[in-house]
Amino acid sequence: MYEQKTKENDTSVNAFIEDVDSPKKREDAYKLLDIFTETSGYPAKMWGPSIIGFGSYHYKYATGHEGDAPLVGFSPRKGKISLYFVIGDSQRESLLQKFGKHTTGKACVYINKVDDIDVQVLRTLIKESIQFLKETYPG
Repeated sequence: MYEQKTKENDTSVNAFIEDVDSPKKREDAYKLLDIFTETSGYPAKMWGPSIIGFGSYHYKYATGHEGDAPLVGFSPRKGKISLYFVIGDSQRESLLQKFGKHTTGKACVYINKVDDIDVQVLRTLIKESIQFLKETYPG
C-alpha cells in the first residue's frame, strides 16, 4: 500500500530555517513565514523534512488515492524558493502575470527571492488557494 512521504510532523520550523545555508535565503524564509502565517491564519508546521505548511486538508482522488496536505506552504530550497498554492485556473494565471519574477512547475511556483515578487499578489494567491481547497475538499 502507498505510504505518504510528506506528513505533518513536530520538527521545529525555526530550527529548520536556521539550518538554511544562505543567509539571504534564511532571511527570506523568515519573511515568508510571517506573510504565510498572517495571511493564512494558520500556524506553521513542518511537512516532511523540508516543507513549511499552513493548515491542512484531506484529499481523495477518483483513483482511490488519498492523503493529507498543507493548504499552502513554502520551502527555502538550495536553488530556488518553492511556493505551494493551487495554480492553474484563469484567475490565478492572471495574478501570476502580476506576481513578479518567477517560474512555475506542476504544483508550485519558484522564486529566487522575496524582493522579486509582489507580496500583495502573494497574499491574494494564498487566500484564494485556501478558499479553493476548502471548497473542493470540505470537511
